[in-house]
Amino acid sequence: MNDINGGGPSFKETTINRFFYIEDDEVLARVTIRALTKRGFIVEHFDSITAAASCHHLGEFSQALLDLKLGDGTSLPLIEKLLNANPHIKILLLTGYASIATAVQAVKMGATNYLAKPATVDEILRAFEGDDVDNSPEETQGNDEMSLRRREWETIQTALVANNGNISATARQLKMHRRTLQRKLQKRPVSE
Repeated sequence: MNDINGGGPSFKETTINRFFYIEDDEVLARVTIRALTKRGFIVEHFDSITAAASCHHLGEFSQALLDLKLGDGTSLPLIEKLLNANPHIKILLLTGYASIATAVQAVKMGATNYLAKPATVDEILRAFEGDDVDNSPEETQGNDEMSLRRREWETIQTALVANNGNISATARQLKMHRRTLQRKLQKRPVSE
């Protein structure tokens, strides 16, 4: 856990523009923290689910920027914890493994918005305000339909969500060998 600006801002200051940020990519975290700090935000960074679980002042944050997949798990359960601590918090899920199914699940759980990586800090801030940011991975080159490979990725993600992340059950549902499914899940989603 790193409190970037140090010191102890008053509760009023912390609820206005304080970021809860979980990201396990050190370089990306450093760049994002620097950009948000320059825009006047106080950022508290966590590099794992375990580190974030040790935070005992969740109610002090006005925004939460969550990387979906971390080395020690997924950040989806943090959505409920953050909302219980502060029902007015705005939560943005940011991930390199974007899918429509995961986005729908995150929003149903209470996330404000969802962005696929890479996203600029300006796109992140617009997403917190509820503005549509067009960085979605399902874009195609001048075509409104998803590519076949992208559709396969979305089908897999939908089945995975329906099976609560269980790889074996998802493979059975898709009539696919479990190892084949695991290989497909390790690849980044297609963005054509």
